[in-house]
Parts: sequence; C-alpha cells; structure tokens
Amino acid sequence: MDSTGSEGAGGAGEGQAAPGREHWSSRAGFVLAAIGSAVGLGNMWRFSYLTAENGGAAFVVLYIAVTLLVGLPVMLAELVVGRGAQRSPVRALVHFGGERWSLLGLVFVAAGFLILAYYSVIAGWTVRYALTILFGGFGPEGLGSAVPGAESGQALGAAMGARFAEIAEGPVAFAYHLAFMACTVGIVAGGVKAGIERTSLVLMPLLFLLVCGLAVYAGTLKGAGAGYAYYLHTDFSEVLSREVLTEAAGQAFFSLSLGMGAILTYGSYLGRDAHLPNSSLMIAGADMGIAFIAGLVVFPMIFALGLSEAVGASTVGALFITLPQAFAQMGGVGRVMGTLFFVVLVFGALTSAISLLEVVVSSSMDGLGWTRRRSALVMGGAIALLGIPAAWSTEVLGVMDGVANNLFLLTGGLALSLFVGWVMPNPLGEAEVGAQGVRWFFLWRFLLRFVVPAVLGFVLLDAIPDTFRSVADLFSAKPG
Repeated sequence: MDSTGSEGAGGAGEGQAAPGREHWSSRAGFVLAAIGSAVGLGNMWRFSYLTAENGGAAFVVLYIAVTLLVGLPVMLAELVVGRGAQRSPVRALVHFGGERWSLLGLVFVAAGFLILAYYSVIAGWTVRYALTILFGGFGPEGLGSAVPGAESGQALGAAMGARFAEIAEGPVAFAYHLAFMACTVGIVAGGVKAGIERTSLVLMPLLFLLVCGLAVYAGTLKGAGAGYAYYLHTDFSEVLSREVLTEAAGQAFFSLSLGMGAILTYGSYLGRDAHLPNSSLMIAGADMGIAFIAGLVVFPMIFALGLSEAVGASTVGALFITLPQAFAQMGGVGRVMGTLFFVVLVFGALTSAISLLEVVVSSSMDGLGWTRRRSALVMGGAIALLGIPAAWSTEVLGVMDGVANNLFLLTGGLALSLFVGWVMPNPLGEAEVGAQGVRWFFLWRFLLRFVVPAVLGFVLLDAIPDTFRSVADLFSAKPG
C-alpha cells in the first residue's frame, strides 16, 4: 500500500525517476510534450477571438496576469505532486493525502476519458479537411462540392457551411474519429520515450515553424493591416467587466491543460533534478506565444479577403467554414496555405490527444497492474466507443465539451489547489528540489491557498447554470 504524509517530499533518488518507472530521456522531450499537451485547437482561434473582442492588447495583459496568478500555480502544483509521488493521478494523490483523495484522481481520469472521446471527433475533422484540400482543393471534388459553381461571396460561404455539415456528422466522421484514435493509441502504446517523447520532438518544432511561416505569409496580403488593427486594438475599459475576467481566467486555465491530470502525469516521469518552476514558465510562455501568433495568421487572412462579417464566437465556424472560405479565394496558393494550416491543427490535436490518453493509460497501469500495451488498447477502445454519439451529433459534442470544461476541469483544478495548498505535507520542500534559490515559492503557496480557489470558484459558479441548462435541453429535445 502507498504511504501518505510520512513520505513528505520523498520519491525517486536524486537525478532520476523511480526505479522501474518510465521517464523522459531529456528535458527538451518533457517540455515539448507538455507544450504539445497545452497547444491544441483552441489556440488556433479562441485566444485570438477573445483578444479581438475584449480589448485587444489590454486583454493580452489581463490574460498574462491571470496565467501568472492562476495558471502557473496550478501547473506547478501538478508537477510537484506528479514528480514527488512518481505515480499517476489516483496513486499520486493517495501517496500524499491518503485514500480519501483517490476521488480527485478519479475526476482527473474521468476528465481525460470524456474530453478525448469528443476531442478525437473534432481532430478527425481536421484530418479530413487537410486531406480534402490537399487532394481535392476547393473545386467539385473538394470542399466546394456542396454548391456547384460557388466561386465566391455568399454562395461560397454557403458551400463551406454545407460541406462542413456533411463532414461533421455521420459514419464518415465516425471513421475518421476511429482512425485518429488508432493513431493516438499506437503512439501511447509505444511508451514515454519511444512513443510520446519522440513524437513531440518531431511535431512541436514543425508546428511552431508552420505557424510562424503562415503568419509571415499572412502579413504580405493586401489589407492585412485591417486584420491587425482589429486583433490588437487596445481598450482597457473592456477588460474590467465580470464577463471578460471570467473569459480570461477560463482561457488561461483550459489552454494550459490543467485540471485533467495531464501535467501531473507527465511530471511523474521526471527525475528529481528537474527545475519545475522554469519548466512551468517555458510551457506557459510557449502555449501563449503560439496562440498569439495564430491570431497573426487568421485575422489578416480573413480581413484581407473581405470576410470580416463572418467573424464569430464559434471556434467551429471560424476554423471549418470562414478560414476555408478565405483559402478558397486565394486560388492556387490558398490550397497550399489551407493544407499547411490544417496540418498544424492535426499536429496540435494529436499532441493534446496523446496527453489525454496517457492520463487514462498511466492510471490503469498503476491501479490495475496492466501492461502499457493492454491499457492503451482497452482504454483507447473504450474512449472510441464513448465518442460515437459525438460523431453523430455536434449538439451532443457541444454538451460533452461544456460538461468536461466547465465542471470536470474547474472542479479538478480547484480541488488540487486546495490539496497542495492546505493538505499535502511540505509541498515547498518538494518544489525546491532541483530549484533551490527560487524566492517566490512562498507566494506560490499563498496563491494556491487563497487566490486560485477564489478565481476558479468564481468561474465555476458562473459556468454551472449554463452547463446544466445545456444538458437539460439536450435530454428534453424531441426526436426529429
């Protein structure tokens, strides 16, 4: 049985992971894998949209402040618990807090299970779009096939919307969901070093280069300046409202993959010499940087091609209708840019999906004694089955997303901050291992005890009514 408080900051020997436990072969591998967990589909639009709609550069300042005061403390807490226990979420929390805290670990596992079930469906859309644009373009055999002869304007927009409706639901959507899940399972089954780390070392640098290249190209378009002006206008009055603060806190928390045990699980593969505060800063900085650069891609393209009226709050609408419409109007170069853009989305979706599955797989290995291969196949298959309703209904997918983000993640992050802030024995001692001399650890404990619970509790209370309402509406809807 695991020991609890008496082990304090005990874990693996200095400079290495626990004997017999998998570990990262390099610091770069861990950091890139963690960045991959954080960088996903939301980075490519939601941050940009929130920035443009809520004060521009002023919102960026608010987002950075919330990330430092809420996101980073929770990320460091997950890393401290994971590395200190050298176990997956359920066993790690039992290790430091006793059996009564196993429920929080199960919340993390459930969150990863639920999120990946519908996230894989969305990822399947990105794969299909990339292949469709590459091989069919925007003509009769590609995305423009829904409305014959729709070369521009409203007809082209209608074509993209109709085409997305065809792609998003039904047996083909389910097939792409299964294919994406099979790829994710294959990588996770390969192990931490040979599977997850090797994939991250290849995909994350490529993703960054592609995003930067797309941003440079977007800046050369005539009319790009209007997109920059819309994206980066500065209005501090807009960031003082309750709604904007809630949006900033939610984005900072969700974007960093917190509250689902992914960072905790990745931290459990670290050696005792890892500098956790520096790693946290690098992960948060890269995540926000990629999100910010993505805005320098999408807004210049949309405005340069006269599609500003199509900008809306829907992530799905922007990524799968408006942007393909912009690529279609670019001609031949649009086919290249569109393919590259959706390849970026595929990379981001895959690295995030890997981290979600790893939470579930690592927990089943520790808790059930299964091999990695068996855990990946069984749990991956179960997640794929859970995603069937989302593959057949975008409404179901939306409700699953709301429940996962607004209930599971916020509750998990809130409970973890209370656990590390008030229950875990000597978290400062564990955090200081490999990071001696950091002077702001006392502030970290204060934030976990008071600031983080207050902010996450506020956001959670604000999100609960809408979430339950959406679930009730789904179950009360009449068939047909």
